[in-house]
This record gives sequence, C-alpha cells and structure tokens, in this order.
Amino acid sequence: MQLEEGRHKFIQAWGSLGSSWGINKSMAQIHALLLSTPEGLSTDEIMERIQLSRGNVNTNLRELINWKLVRKETILGERKEFFVADHDVHSIAQHIMEERKRRELEPVRRLLQQLISTQFKGNPEEIKHFQELLKDLADFVHQMENLTNLMTKINNNNYMKKLIKALS
Repeated sequence: MQLEEGRHKFIQAWGSLGSSWGINKSMAQIHALLLSTPEGLSTDEIMERIQLSRGNVNTNLRELINWKLVRKETILGERKEFFVADHDVHSIAQHIMEERKRRELEPVRRLLQQLISTQFKGNPEEIKHFQELLKDLADFVHQMENLTNLMTKINNNNYMKKLIKALS
C-alpha cells in the first residue's frame, strides 16, 4: 500500500470517529491530516488534500487550536501560516479529556446541582424518584470528573506512563 493510500484511509477513519467523540467530521479529518504529516501545512494545502472549503478549514483550524491539538507556526520569509499537530499521543488524549470535561461534564454537573437544590411540587412519589435519579447522575458525573483528573495526573507523570506501558 502506498503512503498516500494509507494516509487517506486514516483520515477517513479518524473523521468518522470524530462524530463519536462529539466533534464534526471535517475537524477530525483536518486533525488526522495534520497528525499524519510531520511538517506543518498551510490552509491551501489542507484545502487541496481534503477537498474542503476555505471557510470550513479556517473554522475547524481555530477550533483545533482552541482544543490545543494544533498550533500555528510561521516560517521566516513565508507569508502563509502553517498548522502543526501535537504528535504526542498522551498530550492529545489529555487535551481531548480536558476539553470534553469543560464542554460536557462541567455544564451537566452544574445543572444537576441546581436541580438537586430545587424544591419541586407535584406527586411526592415522582419527586422522590426524580431526586434519586439526579443524585445518582451527579455521583456518576463526579466519578467521571475524578477519572478525568486521574488520567491527567497519569499523563503528566512520566514514571506512571512508563509503568502502565510496561504492564500492558
């Protein structure tokens, strides 16, 4: 198999996985392209290789930068900006976990806490059931946040990374 064919398959697969992770297909495809390329690419190069519009590429590059998965670089004498992916798998995983925690877990946690402290009116049996559900969900979200924090600590600890790798 030629490198470009393998890269194309990787970009397509990563793009499909992206929607499962809560990001759009184009953003995941751009990330996959930049991951699979050791050097930075310009907006025009990204547009050409993945066949996306300039607006789509620019919007998704900004979002990838916000997620800390991609950085912008300039080259002396070049007018274009180049975009480079973080290639450290542990760093990528950490940034994705942190961003998903910020975007998904924290808002749900705040909503659940607000609802838990609310005085409801209605059928006492249904209120009790709803309050128990809210508490169970709040406990689960708290456990997920703890797991995310633990994974971040592990990713920041080289000894733990080596230990986990040795155990697997």
